[in-house]
Amino acid sequence: MKYELIAPCHFGLEACTKKEISALGYEITEVSDGKVTFLGDERAICRANINLRTAERVLLKAGEFKAESFEELFERTRELPLEELIPENGRFWVTKASSVKSKLFSPSDIQSVMKKAMVEKLKTKYHVNRFTEDGAEYPMRVFLHKDKVTVGIDSSGDSLHKRGYRKLTAKAPITETLAAALIMLTPWRGDRILVDPFCGSGTFPIEAAMMALNIAPGVDRDFISCGWDNIIAKKMWYDAYDEAHDLEKDIAEVKAYSDIQGYDADGDIVEAARENARMAGVSELIHFQKRDVAMLSHPKKYGFIITNPPYGERLEDKKNLPALYRTVGERFAELSDWSMYMITAYEDAEKHIGRKADKNRKIYNGMIKTYFYSFLGKKPPRRQAEEGRAL
Repeated sequence: MKYELIAPCHFGLEACTKKEISALGYEITEVSDGKVTFLGDERAICRANINLRTAERVLLKAGEFKAESFEELFERTRELPLEELIPENGRFWVTKASSVKSKLFSPSDIQSVMKKAMVEKLKTKYHVNRFTEDGAEYPMRVFLHKDKVTVGIDSSGDSLHKRGYRKLTAKAPITETLAAALIMLTPWRGDRILVDPFCGSGTFPIEAAMMALNIAPGVDRDFISCGWDNIIAKKMWYDAYDEAHDLEKDIAEVKAYSDIQGYDADGDIVEAARENARMAGVSELIHFQKRDVAMLSHPKKYGFIITNPPYGERLEDKKNLPALYRTVGERFAELSDWSMYMITAYEDAEKHIGRKADKNRKIYNGMIKTYFYSFLGKKPPRRQAEEGRAL
């Protein structure tokens, strides 16, 4: 059966999620702020959850309608064909509601009204007065935008950024999904040098190593929809996990040409990064080292710095930022034909690095407004020649 599926993602990075979904072979029907909608069958729910690196979760679209009053919200919710998706013993609730530019704006009231409507609908369909709700879970997520209500059942459960490998984190970690999307915005590939001189708990190097090895981000975890036996046969999950494992590259082969490094001045956090890499199954592919950014160097050309340096969120840290970013700029200038990609909330980053970025993209990291700066170096001669032939 064909369903409409919704992949929420970081605002401004929808193109990365769209590219991933297309690569899985599914038809995109809509791209809007912070989400990508696509068509897929039951198997698509499994494959999307296991393979998408940049999506926050995968929602099964239950319906869409317009509502300008709570009475209308109740009636239209009651019209949804929920019995086709939720079994009689299913546990269902509205786990989250958000409203933008709509007449209905109270999340708690929206959740309460819609839960009552869903109960009334399913009581009528199943001819019962009460539900045991002791079966599989079907949490609902509701989005209101300009009075249009979109209802999706969350097939993921825990957010997809929870790969399962990050047990220990730095003070200001970047999420796995955002890190993956930012890497995808660069030309880096597994056979190119990558260094993160502020690696923290290792998210950039680990996500890059998983990409180099083609390890699916969700291959070692389960999802709430693994219990949806009324929609997805168990064999579909087994097949999707097997497919992901079969596509992984041999680590010895990749190790022969890979060069991924992570540095941090805090020795304890470097140890945490090593443990996280071990949990992710990529420790053989990453060289972590306690090293200050002032010691950043590399003998080879055409490498990449992809990093998330300190922002100075605490007032007492801000005074150290000019010197820190000057050091970054000085070390970067000494690297031969390298490119640097940096996400930071520090608005004077370019000034102290001593160079204007070639590209600058505004991105919200949680509630923090950040900038993703691209300082571009020369391309390797081989790649220039290949592009010339392509023209």
